[in-house]
Amino acid sequence: MTPRSEAVHEGRDAAERLIVALDVDTCDEAMRLVARLEDSASFFKVGWQLFMGTHFQVPRALAERGKKIFLDLKMGDIPATIVRALGNMPRGMPESLEMMTFQGASSLMESVRRARGAGNPRLLMVTVLSSLEDRDVQELHGERATMDGVVALRARRALDAGCDGVIASGDSVGKLRAELGSEALIVTPGIRPPGAPADDQRRLLTPFQAARDGADYLVVGRPIRDAADPGAVARGMIEEIRAGTAERERSTSRAPRGDSPR
Repeated sequence: MTPRSEAVHEGRDAAERLIVALDVDTCDEAMRLVARLEDSASFFKVGWQLFMGTHFQVPRALAERGKKIFLDLKMGDIPATIVRALGNMPRGMPESLEMMTFQGASSLMESVRRARGAGNPRLLMVTVLSSLEDRDVQELHGERATMDGVVALRARRALDAGCDGVIASGDSVGKLRAELGSEALIVTPGIRPPGAPADDQRRLLTPFQAARDGADYLVVGRPIRDAADPGAVARGMIEEIRAGTAERERSTSRAPRGDSPR
């Protein structure tokens, strides 16, 4: 298992930190988009929309092409059911996956971690979906609940249960990085270039903001998928990631010893 204390983005090119969401319906559509991004992106997310129609067809095709795979199914049944389901993955597939997402209690993640052992996939817990806002959090967790409080609590419990990191969006990214240091992976959805429509996302960041705030990986779907030139949009986002990382490094170097940039 990769130590959680490793700063994932250190020594990695910004291009390796962009995850393109294959939010399409068929394997042919997915692989056409992958082909159009051949010179721009190497890390791809498969979520429920694509998985329901193709199951492991797309992850297998990505693995054959040497791409990195993020399987985003937010699995959240009882621990025994999830462990058995993971055991039913096609031969060799767990080793081909870089990351998977889960939702649930600490007992679920403890069971999954034991079943996985060392190595891939890295296990990520969803904190609060990027489509939710404060009133949704209060509806789910009570009138006194706050976005910051729920995100921080779920993140800490996930790490204590053995997760490698969390999914976090919006201003949760900077706050979590300040609280957790380099202890956890932070994967950030809800990424939009400046001026792009929000769609159903509520807590948005630009690629520059997410990288500056300390996100290790950025997940981008519609702005790349729907672009006339997906490769050009991806390359522009990679440059923003590079600039945001440089700004974070400058802020870190200016901060007094013991302080974290916020």
